[in-house]
Amino acid sequence: MNIRPLEKKDLPHLYRQQNSRPVMALWFEEPYTSFDELSILYDRHVLDQSERRFVIEVEGDFAGIVELVEIDTIHRHAEIQIIVDPQYQRQGLAQAGMQLGIEYAFNVLNLHKIYLYVDVNNSAAIHIYKKLGFQEEGQLRQHYFAEGCYHDSFLMGLFFTEFSTKKASS
Repeated sequence: MNIRPLEKKDLPHLYRQQNSRPVMALWFEEPYTSFDELSILYDRHVLDQSERRFVIEVEGDFAGIVELVEIDTIHRHAEIQIIVDPQYQRQGLAQAGMQLGIEYAFNVLNLHKIYLYVDVNNSAAIHIYKKLGFQEEGQLRQHYFAEGCYHDSFLMGLFFTEFSTKKASS
């Protein structure tokens, strides 16, 4: 497994992923409505320095995506997001993909903090995030609307110092 930058050739995979209502509900977003919209968004954001999008690959196959968004170079923080395709779930790719995204954020972008939002009922994701060192910083009540109802979300964060200490002790 490895990660590489998202390329235009990956858009059909991303389109399939982002048109899955259950998948996008985990990101608290509605699916894209057209491939044209996705293509326009790719062209608009490909040079955007406040975002980095990576494909998770397994033996050359698209298995998911890990993203760093809202990259703030002044305050040195960013939000991290991940989606693993259903056929690749339960293989440890979410944790491995997140680990590589975190390493990129801290070791390449020189960020101080990474944060994420997760549905309070997504215990599998919360377990992975805690294993990686993320800590709950707060709960946002009825913060996202997905799948017909409002969801509470945890805000979780990880500092570079916590990441480097955890990595050194492993």
